[in-house]
Amino acid sequence: MTRKSILITGCSSGIGYDAAHALHKRGWRVFATCRRQEDCDRLIGEGLESFLLDQSDTASMTAALEEALSRTDGTLDALFNNAAFGVPGAVEDLPTDALRSIFETNLFGYHELTRQVIPIMRAQGHGRILNCSSVLGFVALKWRGAYNSTKYAMEGLTDTLRIEMRDTGIDVVLIQPGPITSKIRQNSIPHFERWIDWENSVRKSQYEDNLNKRLYEDRGPDTFELPASAVSEKVWQALTDDNPRARYKITTPTHVMAVLRRILPTGVLDWLIDRM
Repeated sequence: MTRKSILITGCSSGIGYDAAHALHKRGWRVFATCRRQEDCDRLIGEGLESFLLDQSDTASMTAALEEALSRTDGTLDALFNNAAFGVPGAVEDLPTDALRSIFETNLFGYHELTRQVIPIMRAQGHGRILNCSSVLGFVALKWRGAYNSTKYAMEGLTDTLRIEMRDTGIDVVLIQPGPITSKIRQNSIPHFERWIDWENSVRKSQYEDNLNKRLYEDRGPDTFELPASAVSEKVWQALTDDNPRARYKITTPTHVMAVLRRILPTGVLDWLIDRM
């Protein structure tokens, strides 16, 4: 039997890295893509098939998909859009060009790669498209306006695509992690330093007392943080369930926030979130 194949973006660490290894061990043919060649080389050394894919570059996405299809005789069973980064900072300190930058990867890249994959899946009559969202895709936390906005937008786009694909044999699924062990905080530091002029912000003292400590100090895992393997289990379910759910929530905060968002008035939820 031919192994099922999946293309995963953002596999250098965290969720993508763990999912690539987990699915490979379960018999899937995994194309574990990364933005940097040195990360691809490392994954190849670990026994994975890996090549370059930059979700902010259309040509790179096209080349990566062509490479995957060349290895499978033109088929692809699943796509896991996972690559993303953060630009921490208060919304009033966030340059619009910073938003453009993060949307290129966190939303437009998902959209572009998905549009390229859909004709392949239509032709073969089946496929699964998984988009990695977040608890921050339906509940906003302060200092995370750039990331929040990309995930909110992606949830709307994914919901629409899911409805539109109902008659195609292509299932579209949202993966909604909460706090997961990864390098997203460390990886966000260069973007913070590039875009946020916090020293000249009216919120300078708040940066010093809050966000800067969170970014630069090793404060251990977050409350209720789970390893990336918790996401891999839900990815496996989303790929193998006969009738996949629209959303797969991971971690206690994601489940709790989903309930609170439904039952609490907005002002009360804002008050609660402001104290986190």
